[in-house]
Amino acid sequence: MHVKSTIDGFEVLWNDQPILKHSSATPLIYVGYGEETIDMYRGNFDIRDYVIERTPLRYVEVEDNDGQITLSFKKSKEEETLLKFSLSMTDNELKLTTDFASDSINRFWLRVHADQNEKVYGCGEQLSHFNMRGKNFPLWTSEPGVGRNKNTYVTWQADVKDKAGGDYYHTNFPQPTYVSSEKYYCHIETTAYADFDFRNPTFHELHVWDVPAEIIFEGAPTFLELVEKITARFGRQPELPEWTYNGIWLGIQGGTEVVEKKIDKAIESGVKIGGVWCQDWQGKRITSFGKRLMWNWRWNPEEYPNLDTKIHEWKEKGIRFLGYINPYVAVEGDLFQHANEKGYLAKTVEGDTYLVDFGEFYCGVVDFTNPVAAGWYRSVIKENMIDFGIDGWMADFGEYLPTDVVLHNGVDAKIMHNAWPTMWAKVNYEAVEEAGKLGEVVYFMRAGYTGIQKYCTLLWGGDQSVDWTLDDGLASVIPAALSSGMVGCGLHHSDIGGYTSLHGNKRSKELLMRWAEMGAFTPVMRTHEGNRPYDCFQYDDDQESLDHLAKMTNIYVTLAPYTKSLVKENAEKGIPVQRPLFMHYEQDEASYHIQYEYLYGQDVLVAPVHQEGQTEWEVYLPEDVWVHLWSGEVYTGGTVSVDAPLGCPPVFYRKSSEWKSLFEQVSTIK
Repeated sequence: MHVKSTIDGFEVLWNDQPILKHSSATPLIYVGYGEETIDMYRGNFDIRDYVIERTPLRYVEVEDNDGQITLSFKKSKEEETLLKFSLSMTDNELKLTTDFASDSINRFWLRVHADQNEKVYGCGEQLSHFNMRGKNFPLWTSEPGVGRNKNTYVTWQADVKDKAGGDYYHTNFPQPTYVSSEKYYCHIETTAYADFDFRNPTFHELHVWDVPAEIIFEGAPTFLELVEKITARFGRQPELPEWTYNGIWLGIQGGTEVVEKKIDKAIESGVKIGGVWCQDWQGKRITSFGKRLMWNWRWNPEEYPNLDTKIHEWKEKGIRFLGYINPYVAVEGDLFQHANEKGYLAKTVEGDTYLVDFGEFYCGVVDFTNPVAAGWYRSVIKENMIDFGIDGWMADFGEYLPTDVVLHNGVDAKIMHNAWPTMWAKVNYEAVEEAGKLGEVVYFMRAGYTGIQKYCTLLWGGDQSVDWTLDDGLASVIPAALSSGMVGCGLHHSDIGGYTSLHGNKRSKELLMRWAEMGAFTPVMRTHEGNRPYDCFQYDDDQESLDHLAKMTNIYVTLAPYTKSLVKENAEKGIPVQRPLFMHYEQDEASYHIQYEYLYGQDVLVAPVHQEGQTEWEVYLPEDVWVHLWSGEVYTGGTVSVDAPLGCPPVFYRKSSEWKSLFEQVSTIK
């Protein structure tokens, strides 16, 4: 990277191509003032902004004092400086650090030079669009919403009845970081509300409701090296525990006896089981939404009698027990009473304990900005979960922090809202670390933001609908994995079969089976009963689905040596397990537009069947020598059509792979 002076401004070039350009006619930065309204209803946010003023900063004064460059931006040469940045640069990195910002500014716009053919990826976990060019993406952690497409019946009903219909940009895990097809990334260091707009053919406009602390551009010769740099900055996920690869984590609810019976039934059918995930281990409640949990994080012996001994019996059989926790405590529980008495919960402006409506029940918010409260919650995880024998859990939520809550550290909740998922992840990480269980215990999260990479041992795609829709069904999990992998969360999985069953939306047997096929080619396989289990087909509802699951779990276990090598690479270099095709085929122009296929490492290509009633499937293969896993037929690239009956998902491997004998072994599994 280097800076070039111009007549009345400057340019920053990467690989001799401009990424920042400033002149009086085309200013780099706009600033202004706005007033927002933010309303939350059960994790869904209605956000509106009224921009009172937006002004281009047309004049810049560049000072170079022995290599220390400062940029002072003004409306005009005669007026006072409104923004001042320090600029530091190496061959591959440019950093703008804010030294001064006028108090009159609370809105900031940066224009990054763009090419019309450029593609952009990342921005956290995006479920509708992998290549984000042509859209704008508000970056605010929230419920992803139901349906995520305003043209669908389910989303319309969710909006009308629940204020919960999603849109294409809604995500649990946003991040103000994008990756360009020009092999650089841009990161804005802020936790304020942001909107990254990629609609203009000649520039990207990055909008923030604050002046960011830093703006960073970093490039690399290849995408593999670029994701290494990204994860060197944000942190890398540790390797998964060895027991993960023993098989699927069966999502089961209903108590000890139910779990025991389902384990036995699955084993009799040949299902390989690595764990049982019982999110109702601490009890349940029933609401109009469906089956919900009792948010008081300790074993419920009425719901799960003898669990304290059964956990160890199952472990001796190679089956671990996983539970559930989130960063809120229900008002009915003793944990709420204790936290309330000690002052560990966030407050209202009047000084009372703030209660959040989670859908027919209320909870307190554990205030992680209070070090004592965070320490107490780590002790809850260590004593009530890890010491009890739980080896993993869903670390749910993190995106619900209300914007009118008063926190211990005194920082405006509008600024802390996006920071909350990473703080929640850090509490989990430090609890496991303090217990000496890193590498043995695994927790999975849906919410995220900058810095989650180091503290999130495993990501999951959130609450997909139990259907075939591109925006919220099976297909949406693929761009979710690819986008989050581009910003450093390379261990991703999803609820096999989806979760959300509402407004007539019910899971079919075929959907569950197709989802299990995809799950076999991800780092972790895990089922979920869904929010309304009796409206959804379950994996053990008939023998055919059990036999199908047995085959998929056998494939997963057989692939374990290969998967472990990918997970290790993610831990050491930050290279994701599930990768976009262009990560290894940079010269293939078509690969930059593919969002419903992925490379599983370098040597396997997976194209999940994500539409109903299909027994043939069209697949794009980059130029290489590929072997169809089931038929052994050889292809050299391009668009091909293959048979894809249930049980034989479209999967290919590179003929030259050092893992060829393992893939041939997988192909024989019946």
